[in-house]
Amino acid sequence: MSESGDAMSAMGAAAAGRPARRAKAQAKTRAAAVPTTAYISWVALALMTTSSVASLRPAPTMAVYGLAAIFLYLVPAIVFLLPTALVSAELASGWNGGVYNWVAEGISKPMGFLAVWCQFAMTIFYYPSLLAYVASTLAYVFNPALASSGTWTALVIMVCYWTGVWVSSQGTKSVAGLASSGLIIGTLIPGALLVTLGAIYLGQGNQSAAPMTASNLLPAWAGISSLVLIVNNFLSYSGMEMNAVHVSSLKNPAREFPKAMFLAMGLVLAIFILPAVAISWFIPSEQLSLTAGVMQAFDTVFADFNMQWMTPILGIMLVAASLGGMLTWLAGPSKGLLLISRQEGYLPPFLQRLNKHGVQQNILVTQGIVTSVIALAYAFIPDVSSAYWIFSVITTQVYLITYLLMFVAAMRLRRQQPDHPRGYKAPLLGTLCVVGFVASSAALIIGFVPSSQFGGGSTALYVSIIATGALGLGLLVPFLFYRSRKPGWRLAEAEQGSPS
Repeated sequence: MSESGDAMSAMGAAAAGRPARRAKAQAKTRAAAVPTTAYISWVALALMTTSSVASLRPAPTMAVYGLAAIFLYLVPAIVFLLPTALVSAELASGWNGGVYNWVAEGISKPMGFLAVWCQFAMTIFYYPSLLAYVASTLAYVFNPALASSGTWTALVIMVCYWTGVWVSSQGTKSVAGLASSGLIIGTLIPGALLVTLGAIYLGQGNQSAAPMTASNLLPAWAGISSLVLIVNNFLSYSGMEMNAVHVSSLKNPAREFPKAMFLAMGLVLAIFILPAVAISWFIPSEQLSLTAGVMQAFDTVFADFNMQWMTPILGIMLVAASLGGMLTWLAGPSKGLLLISRQEGYLPPFLQRLNKHGVQQNILVTQGIVTSVIALAYAFIPDVSSAYWIFSVITTQVYLITYLLMFVAAMRLRRQQPDHPRGYKAPLLGTLCVVGFVASSAALIIGFVPSSQFGGGSTALYVSIIATGALGLGLLVPFLFYRSRKPGWRLAEAEQGSPS
C-alpha cells in the first residue's frame, strides 16, 4: 500500500505540476507575444519635428530682407526655439496630458485652461493666414492676377475651411497620410527646386534683385519696429511642445533628444532661410507679395528657363501640402480643449457635444463662423499682404501666452516636484525658462508696434486690431467662459466618451 500510495502521490504531484508548467509556458508565450517598446532613432525624431515645423509659407515675408533673413531666423531660433524644445521635452517626459496638465500641475487648473484655450484660439487666426497663402498659390493655377484680389482670397478661405470642417466631422482618418507627406510634396521638393534653379540663374550671370554683400547680413535698423520682424518668426517655430511627447520613445533621451533638436534646428533653418534668400534673387522687395511670393519666384524663374508649364504643377503641390496640414490641425487643438472642458466644465454643453462620429462638430462650426468673419476682412482691406501680416501677428500673440505659462510651470515643477520621475531633464532649465520667458514677453509687447509690412497705415488702428484680436480672444473670452461656468457644464464620466 505504501508503494501504491507513493505512486499515487507522485502522480498527483506530477498532475499538480502540469498546470503550473503549462501556466509558466503560457506566460512565456504571452511575454514573447507582447511587443517590446518601439524606440525611434533620434534622426527619425528630428525629421518628424522638421516636418511639423518647417514650411515655405513664411519665406516671402523674410525674402523682403534678402541676406538679413539669416539673422532674422537665427535670433528667434536661439532665444525661443531651443528653450521651447528642451523645456517641453522635460515636461512631456514627466507629465501626460499636454500643455493643460503641465500648466495645471505647475500653476493651477484655471491657468491650464488658459494655456490650452490659447493653443486652440490661435488657430482661429492661423487658418485665415494659412488659407490666404493657399488662395494666392492657387491663383497661379488659374489666373495670377487673382493673387492680389481680396474677394478671391476671402472666397477661397471660406470654401476651404468649411470643406475641411465637413471632412473632419466625418471622422476621416485618411488625411493624416496627406499631411505626413507634406514635407516632401510641398516643402522639400519645391524648396530644393527653387534654390537649385536660383543658383543656376545666378551662375548664368543674372543680377540678384537683392544685394548679396556682407554688409546686408544685418537688417537696416528702423527703430523698435525692426524688432517686429523677429517677433513674427516666433510663430514659424511654434508647435515644438507637441513634438516633445516623443521624447519617451528614445532609448537614451538625455543624450539623444538634444541631438535630435539640434539636427531639427539645422534642417528647419535651412528650409526657412535658403528659399527665402532664393526668392530675393528673383523678386524686388517692393514687388513681393507676402502671400504669393513663393509662386511669384517660381513663375519668374520658370519663365527664364522656358518651363512655365511647371508653375501650375508646383502650385497644386504647395496647395495640397497646406490643405493636408490644415486638416490635421483642424480637429487637434479643439479636441484637447473639448476633453478638458468636459472634465472641468469650462465650456457650455452646446460646445461640448459630439456628432455621431464622435467629433466636436459644434466647436468646429463655431470656430468656422468666426473664421468666415475674419476672412471677409481680406475683401475689405485693400492690401492683401497687410491683412496677412496682421493675422500672422495676432496668431503669434495668442500663442505666446501659452508659452509664457509653460515656462513658468516648468520652473515651478522643477522646484516643487524635484523627485517626480522624468525621462529627460533639460540642462540649465532655469536659464532656458528665463530666456524663453523674457523673449516671449518681449515678443508679446513688441508685437503691438506696427512694422513696415503694415503698409504705412494708422498706428492707432493697427494697435486696436492687434489688441482686440490677441488680448480679446486670448484673455477676455476664456475669462468670461471661466466666470460663467456652472456645475452642469461638467459632464459625467460615463458621458464623456459618448456622442450626443
